[in-house]
Amino acid sequence: MISLPKLTLLVFIAAFHTVSLAAQESRDWPGSSDRLSQVSEINRQVKEYWDAYEIKPTKPAKDGEWCRRVYLDLIGRIPTVDELQDFLSSDSKDRYSNLVNKLLDDDEYTEEFSRNWTTLWTNLLIGRTGGNANNSMIDRRGMQKYLRDSFARNKPYDRMVYELVTATGNVSPEADEFNGAVNFLIDKVNGDNAAQATAATSRIFLGLQVQCTQCHNHPFNKWEQQKYWEMNAFFRQVRARGGRRAQMNGQTAELLDVDFMGESNDVEEADLYYDQRNGELKVAFPVFVDGTEISKHGAIANTVRRKELADLMMESEYLEKAFVNRVWGHFMGYGFTKPVDDLGPHNKPSHPELLDYLAAEFRQNDFEIRDLIRWIVLSRPYGLSSEMEKGNSEQTRLVDDPQAGSTALFSRFYLRQMKAEELYESLIAATRAQESLGSYEQQEQRKNRWLQQFAQAFGTDEGDETTNFAGTIPQVLMMFNGELIRQATGSANGNFLDRLVNETSMNNKEKINYLFMAGLGREAKPEELKMASQLYASRGNPRETFQDLWWVILNSNEFIFNH
Repeated sequence: MISLPKLTLLVFIAAFHTVSLAAQESRDWPGSSDRLSQVSEINRQVKEYWDAYEIKPTKPAKDGEWCRRVYLDLIGRIPTVDELQDFLSSDSKDRYSNLVNKLLDDDEYTEEFSRNWTTLWTNLLIGRTGGNANNSMIDRRGMQKYLRDSFARNKPYDRMVYELVTATGNVSPEADEFNGAVNFLIDKVNGDNAAQATAATSRIFLGLQVQCTQCHNHPFNKWEQQKYWEMNAFFRQVRARGGRRAQMNGQTAELLDVDFMGESNDVEEADLYYDQRNGELKVAFPVFVDGTEISKHGAIANTVRRKELADLMMESEYLEKAFVNRVWGHFMGYGFTKPVDDLGPHNKPSHPELLDYLAAEFRQNDFEIRDLIRWIVLSRPYGLSSEMEKGNSEQTRLVDDPQAGSTALFSRFYLRQMKAEELYESLIAATRAQESLGSYEQQEQRKNRWLQQFAQAFGTDEGDETTNFAGTIPQVLMMFNGELIRQATGSANGNFLDRLVNETSMNNKEKINYLFMAGLGREAKPEELKMASQLYASRGNPRETFQDLWWVILNSNEFIFNH
């Protein structure tokens, strides 16, 4: 139950903890670099849309806001006080690019970068609960190990996709023929239909929602039912073996390719049939979305259809466009299309020239993921404040309010709630708990246990997986009184608050500012210092005062939001 002092604190903290942050004086955007032509081109093309719609972008984000934002988006947590102060104290004109390069390239952050992007792509490829269901063949550890190694070694994106689409082998890291990439498809090819494999591969890697045409022609474009089944034919050779029962007996699941005889039992023309809405049967053979046909032979000695599919995907312009669109959406809050994984002909992108340009640059740059990230986070649109200026807010809301359905023009940074994993890692970073968390595997086990209860509290009525803090009653109660918050705000000997209270080199004002820096990436404002001092005077107990103040900071919108 929430104590009365904490309820009082919530009223007190509401006076200054709002999602819309107070504006400060800011300089011209210091993040862009003329050394990167891609950054300059992003800035130029986005500005053309601002000019065309007669809207003025917001001021640049304050240094502390930008630093906090970059840590969250790149490595999945807020910066520690030491990291934040290192950035703020730098007088280098290249401090923005220096920080981005450090987070992307320095060995010090390789593990955290890989962990964050492994989390993002594990959830994308197999879902938040993938591998946890009783009938699942997925080994979640195997999926994570494959992705973690790929991101740590800076594996080019096209190679990673090729491996995920064509993988054969065992799901488990303990197996002799382990190949973690098989965990992407192994639960999606159960049965003979492979409908999930068809839909997921097309949607995730090509941005094409072919599943819409599984049962009927698309209502909004010229895509026909035939297109889905021609893509589906690529997966008719793949098989999954060894379910949960086999795993309980010490065996593990594996993915392999086998001969497909076709529904007419003719391996040389291995066909499949599907029902049209008029009840008539129609035949389909493997044909890529651009109309390229491959051999109709179903024997793997003659043709391995998944490899043929992967080869065609490597040459498709949709490969780079889908990834660029997804990464842009991760950093900017919205992709060039809504939804971000639909690049179909009916869904025109908001900035088609910029999408084409970045996609071409990404391919020309050998699909280097870190370089694409660098271009986006050093651009002017990413560096804008989330606070709309008063003189421009009405016009901006009319034409640049994607939450209300308008096109995203990126004239400000769109507020977004932390994902579950970001919230966890940020709580750990803010309290410096990582200093005693143990090995990487132990940290992951502890986090996964917390995420399970988090997923239950964050579920929707429809049973969807929800990764953001949306303010429902179960979420709020978990944040108010959950185990992790209790640990973070506890004052046991040796923990974060205990060390702060007993720090003799800092006065009370400095300690209050330290809490604000640790949680919100900024020092306390004068009115906040005044309120905190009044709280201190009324409580008379420094340990309890700092404990309550820290609790309120961690439960504020300003902490939970990426801004």
